[in-house]
Amino acid sequence: MIRGIYTGASGMIAQQARLDTIANNLANVDKTAYKKDITIFKSFPDMIIRRINESGLGITPAGSYDTMPYVGKLGTGVEVNEVFTEFKQGSLQRTENNFDLALEGRAFFTVMTEKGERYTRDGSFTINQDGILMTHNGNPVMGENGPIRVHKHDFIVNERGEVIINGNLSRDPRQVTSMDSNKWENPIVLDKLKIVDFEHIREIKKEGDSMYRETEFSGPPLPPAKYKVVQGFLEKSNVNIVREMVDMIEVQRSYEANQKAITSHDQTLGKLINDVAR
Repeated sequence: MIRGIYTGASGMIAQQARLDTIANNLANVDKTAYKKDITIFKSFPDMIIRRINESGLGITPAGSYDTMPYVGKLGTGVEVNEVFTEFKQGSLQRTENNFDLALEGRAFFTVMTEKGERYTRDGSFTINQDGILMTHNGNPVMGENGPIRVHKHDFIVNERGEVIINGNLSRDPRQVTSMDSNKWENPIVLDKLKIVDFEHIREIKKEGDSMYRETEFSGPPLPPAKYKVVQGFLEKSNVNIVREMVDMIEVQRSYEANQKAITSHDQTLGKLINDVAR
């Protein structure tokens, strides 16, 4: 009976961890390029149950395995195995803002932070007074030759991530949009966004604000095999609100079931001690 209480308690702890993950997903449903987390459980080793003789002793002949009749297996509880990030593509939302970039495919933008290079799919960028492309947290967006430096309006980013400026400086930059960039008389490739991928993408770790860092298990950043940069769009989160709400209801019911199991075992144990023992 005490074993049953521990089993129910382990189930409650595991469901609480899953509930925390779901709540975090729902809290970030409107965050640009947020990727949902999923909690994975694993069970403790099962115990084999065998029937004993009326005397309470098992029969174990010398040199042979236990000959007691096999009854079944007894579960001993669960624990959280890992919380991993699902990098499923989110839908793209048009913004008509040249500073907004979205990625299609398995790839990440590279930004420079105080802790070194970090990686993100949040392409909601802006520009500082020096013309450097920045995140909203003030981190410069990296190109293959260093931080990306552009004019205030006169630039586009093509599907390969190349940053192109208009070399015809006599033209008013405010009249230039990505729609008429093919009419530029002197387009110049300024730099190319540093876009990376990882061999084991599941092993990179979140650092908040849609930032990720490499780990010893993810491997170093590599050039992505296939990707597409879309200017004037932002990637939405891949969280499905309906699915998360259904999962939340399922977690609550599982938590209550484990709670009732503990209550039942406690009541049975109480009868054993107070009634049967007399």
